[in-house]
Amino acid sequence: MVLGGLILGTVGIFVLQANQDPLTTVAFRCFFGFLALLSWGALSGRLAEIRLQARDLLGAVATGVLMIISWALHFAAIPRTSIGVSTVVFHIQPFWTMALGVWLLREKVSRKQVGAALLAFAGLVLTTDVMGTGARHQEYFYGLLMSLSGSFVYAWVPLLTKVMRSVSSFALAWWQCLVGAVLTFWWPVLHGWPSHWDTIAWLAGLGAIHTGLAYVVMFAGFARLSTGRTAALQFVYPMTAFVVDWKIYGHSLSLVQMSGLALMAIAIWSVKSSR
Repeated sequence: MVLGGLILGTVGIFVLQANQDPLTTVAFRCFFGFLALLSWGALSGRLAEIRLQARDLLGAVATGVLMIISWALHFAAIPRTSIGVSTVVFHIQPFWTMALGVWLLREKVSRKQVGAALLAFAGLVLTTDVMGTGARHQEYFYGLLMSLSGSFVYAWVPLLTKVMRSVSSFALAWWQCLVGAVLTFWWPVLHGWPSHWDTIAWLAGLGAIHTGLAYVVMFAGFARLSTGRTAALQFVYPMTAFVVDWKIYGHSLSLVQMSGLALMAIAIWSVKSSR
């Protein structure tokens, strides 16, 4: 879990260094992620899992479309805000999922969950500095909206997976990457391929490392740890993103923003650990 979080925390570096538009970035991440997961599935003898029934296949395609949109919005937000801010805003997703579950599935919500949602919202406002930097710079504000929208789109994925209990996480990730590659590769075909090999290398890293390798180690952790521990350890990802953003790109947080991050961490951990 820690290794997976450390890997995912460097996604922003690869996005910025590749310096491609969001859809091109998504297309190559999906393509190389598809190849990496296919290779791992073959080596581990799990390729039979990708054969899905019609209903499950429809659900996998739907989640693939949602992943494309959420990744594109997140990647578009990173250069407009920062790696750290965009990542922590994206992690508001559990509360969107909770709200959608109440609305669509009539799930019950405890007072603790409502309080955690309000606490997370307060932390979000403080962390993003929406009343300061966000109010002064239009691009920054647009970046926040993109990342927040991406988290909302991604929040539908857990709801869909509830009706796909027979589909393994490996098969779901593989199909998501395949769908993403098929639906987005028209974009670089029409608008031009990356012109330098180093750019392709950064994009390949997004797929092979941040989708293939990260998937393997993260789900190995999920299988061996309790829900409470996985909830806490998932914060290795955004915290790594902040450290990367600070050390490599010089984006540091104010005391107010750090306080907001702490509030969000407490809120999300309390909700996940109570499930």
